[in-house]
Amino acid sequence: MNQSHQKLVQYLNEANATEVALVRVLQSQIAMTPRGSYRTGLEKHLRETRDHAERVQSRLAELGQGGNPLQALGGFAETVIGQTLAVAKTPLDLIRGSGGEEKVLKNAKDAAATEALEIATYTALERLARSVGDDKTATLAASIRADEEKMLERVLREIPKLTDAVVGADVEGDPSYDASKTGAADAARATGKAAAKSARKTGTQSKRTARQTRKVPGVAQAEGQVKGAVASESDLPIARYDKLTADEIVAKLSELSQIDLAKVDSYERRHENRATVLGRVETLRGDEPWAGYDELTAAEVQKALGEADDDRAKAVRSYERAHKARSSVLQAAERQVTNA
Repeated sequence: MNQSHQKLVQYLNEANATEVALVRVLQSQIAMTPRGSYRTGLEKHLRETRDHAERVQSRLAELGQGGNPLQALGGFAETVIGQTLAVAKTPLDLIRGSGGEEKVLKNAKDAAATEALEIATYTALERLARSVGDDKTATLAASIRADEEKMLERVLREIPKLTDAVVGADVEGDPSYDASKTGAADAARATGKAAAKSARKTGTQSKRTARQTRKVPGVAQAEGQVKGAVASESDLPIARYDKLTADEIVAKLSELSQIDLAKVDSYERRHENRATVLGRVETLRGDEPWAGYDELTAAEVQKALGEADDDRAKAVRSYERAHKARSSVLQAAERQVTNA
């Protein structure tokens, strides 16, 4: 394989990895977004993103590389588990209806940054392909870049309206966010009317859905990875990150959520690429005891533990020991395990 071919394959694989990660991020954002023009745009772009991933994978196959290992996620997104993935990502505070407008606006700002990254990725790929005489790859890159540019324009048009919704909710006390009209609610309804009625009356269906989603690889890590790819130092969860030593950063990592760990991982790889930092991040990354756990206070976790089974309590104990190590949570988990 010559150098130009190797470089093309590298850029195509990078584009493919971004598209696959974006499928999961878009699913999670749709799950948080009420029905309306912005969610319609996200749903359209989710379909486009799946198509982009397939086209890039096909081009890799034509270049003799076969599919990227991440290709399996394309089929994953079409399954019922892919539907419940949206529910898994929705934080518990959104299900309670708290701060939804702000969350949707922040997601839109993240989406704008992600689209800018994709535009840059395909601009570079097109330029490289034309430089080495690969017109087919160049045409593919230009076509996908055009879709990304249209999506960025759409997101930027939506941001003023989403900001107005935040003003209405947080400044004027007139919230518009309705958790019953989000993608997460739609996914839950898709399990069937009978199950939905049962869920409203007894909560049985919601518990069953939660058990399903806990088996799905967390979207949080994919979302953090994408955010980290475009993050500046000020976006990181550790203040003055660039001025800290590796040991100082390592000492702070156990306090971070899975999204933030993935963000740090991506940022670190783009900059210093220190093995000590990346190694510690790797040991801390993993599935939360349940979706949204990292966003809960100690009191909220303790309340949830009151209804937890033995396996859930053990998962909390193990995860908490490795991360925030909050004494009140550890004590509550230990009591639950002992009494189970």
